[in-house]
Amino acid sequence: MSAEESAPPPRPSRTKSQRQLTAGRMFVYRLATYLGALILEVLWRTSRLKIVNLDRLETLLKEQDAVVPVFWHQHLLMAARFICSSKIKGMKPGFMISPSVDGQAPTMLAEMYGAHVVRGSGSYTGVRAVRGVYNAIVKEGISPTITPDGPRGPRFVMKPGAIFTAQISGKAVVPIAYAASPAKLLRTWDKFVIPFPFARLRIAIGEPYFPPKRMTEEEMEAAQKELERRLHETFKIAERALQER
Repeated sequence: MSAEESAPPPRPSRTKSQRQLTAGRMFVYRLATYLGALILEVLWRTSRLKIVNLDRLETLLKEQDAVVPVFWHQHLLMAARFICSSKIKGMKPGFMISPSVDGQAPTMLAEMYGAHVVRGSGSYTGVRAVRGVYNAIVKEGISPTITPDGPRGPRFVMKPGAIFTAQISGKAVVPIAYAASPAKLLRTWDKFVIPFPFARLRIAIGEPYFPPKRMTEEEMEAAQKELERRLHETFKIAERALQER
């Protein structure tokens, strides 16, 4: 028997959670990815879209080459599609996605749209993820989007990962939010928002935040609270725009 014949079969890859990415699970993820993309395109292409303060984002991209976009997990669906759209001049989209098995399907969907993916989290990331984020931003000009309360909450609580990413790269954190009508609010931990087809959709770009290179623990906590405030204010801007006819 040859060495190849006697060697044990390769083990399925594992994520941080130690759940296995089996062939069966990957098949389900691929199916879910294609179905998700189909639904997303129907919602996006039929929406009556207006973008508030788009010039603010494009100016930052022109000045800095890349930014660190953030939006609540609740707004992931349409905000992520917006990041990957051709409506933003100078944007090279990227996403930081959980390294767990749960992050595999979103990773596949993001890559389907041509986005760069770094497997990390909204908290302080591991060395490998930090290196990946730094290289993506500084060397490739990619803007890595982060959901700062993801992947499992608590809802509307800002984790430090986005601020830390902005610190090491010298880029601005840019809040993004959307409001839609009619829309469905799911009974999930994040109260996930899904617009109906042909919904009125308003996406707002909030006030950017430029964190200092060094912060104490107390200053980091204050920065997190400030970004929470800016994200909530950005949503209010989108809501007000939705009320305008």
